Amino acid sequence: MKIKLSDKKLKDIKGDCEIIFVVSKNLEHKLVCDEKVLNEMNFKVEADEVLLLPEKKRMYVGIDDLEPESLRCAAALAMRTIAKSKITVLKIALYFTNDAEKGIKAMSEGFLLGAYNYQKYKSKPAKNNIKQIIISSENYYNKKIEIKNLAKKIKEAEIISRSVNFVRDIVNEPPSDLTPLKFSEIAKKEAKENNLTIKILGKKELEKLGMGAFLAVNRASIYPPQLIHLKYKPKNAKKKIVLVGKGLTYDTGGLSLKLGDGMLTMKMDMGGAGAILGVIMAISQLKLPVEVQAIIGATENAIGKDAYKPDDVLKAMNGKTIEVKNTDAEGRLVLADCLCYAQKEKFDYIVDIATLTGASMVALGEYTSAVMGFNQDLSYEILKSAKKSGELAGILPFNKYLPKLLKSDIADISNISASRYGGAITAGLFLGEFIENKNKQKWAHIDIAGPAFKDKSWGVNPVGASGAGVRLLVEWVRGVL
Repeated sequence: MKIKLSDKKLKDIKGDCEIIFVVSKNLEHKLVCDEKVLNEMNFKVEADEVLLLPEKKRMYVGIDDLEPESLRCAAALAMRTIAKSKITVLKIALYFTNDAEKGIKAMSEGFLLGAYNYQKYKSKPAKNNIKQIIISSENYYNKKIEIKNLAKKIKEAEIISRSVNFVRDIVNEPPSDLTPLKFSEIAKKEAKENNLTIKILGKKELEKLGMGAFLAVNRASIYPPQLIHLKYKPKNAKKKIVLVGKGLTYDTGGLSLKLGDGMLTMKMDMGGAGAILGVIMAISQLKLPVEVQAIIGATENAIGKDAYKPDDVLKAMNGKTIEVKNTDAEGRLVLADCLCYAQKEKFDYIVDIATLTGASMVALGEYTSAVMGFNQDLSYEILKSAKKSGELAGILPFNKYLPKLLKSDIADISNISASRYGGAITAGLFLGEFIENKNKQKWAHIDIAGPAFKDKSWGVNPVGASGAGVRLLVEWVRGVL
């Protein structure tokens, strides 16, 4: 599906259907041609309200305002509504409040993200017949628009949306097909296509590095662990950023076995790793002047005769010992070693992203990522980037009392808290124990357990994987330059 910009007026553009966003209760706007019909059909002119008039070749979508996120969601709703029709070419005016570039980028992302539908394993996959969307420079406010920079914004939207949809694809993959080895093969392919360098460390290399926590989680799996290290290094790099992602391709909970319902959707436990792969791909294609390193810890948390056990004591790469009190708190063990590995070189920022805790959903709800760290300013910058990108995020604050709950009597630290409360924060504090003192102000942790995977569509996101974290981190990387 292609998005094209035209300097023609809407009436002069050939298309199978025109999409019209109706703001608030403004049925009298010049773009609304069917006020009488809309009233007869009791069209309420509210967000998420949509009415297709096939005989008129028009579709009306209610929208609260013309801010970027509203435009994104309205465009996604329009696409989901019309995707199963035989319509192939859509046309629409340019909608924006103050910034036409932001408006066209948001609309384009909405169309491209809203068109996503995972059909790989359907014997008769549904087809999206939309081939082209034409955006006219004729606009809601009838302002004269310079369109030379708008095409660039459409291109950016295409790159970012393609990366988000790529992540959705790999997170939606069944765990028997997306194994740690398959994940590394995908990373190799994308590295080649995106001019990235890649290094993959297997079990022997991890043993030499002393990654006892990562290796313990992997022990019961029939698939060897894979530490995937990708680099994007432009000549004119102004900053160096390290991204670390949790790549549990499947999580049974280990010997602290999840209940049956809790095991469903655990293919999404590599959502953080998928996100940083998508981010480095997008940054390479956008040619941003920043060096990015993406480090993925890929493994399964399985059960078997060699499974690691509650009461085991593990030694991480930095020499710190960990008492295992729950084998279902495995992602933080993998990340602990990956964070140690990631700090071997100097950098400006290090951010890890993971589907880490159900507790983050208790704190912030199921659509919102949790941001944590020792540097409050950095957390707020990530929060602002989330809002700008259209993702939802909230900050969970550290305090001096919670680390005491991770105390162990026989090791340096326990892998779970002694309290059921504040579980997302204590998980973040656990990771903070593996950040060197000199790097603590450079580090942030993002828990995407809430928005990474849902059984219903929401906003620009489909049923299943959302690609959470990609838009947020691309926007944040832009902001640090």
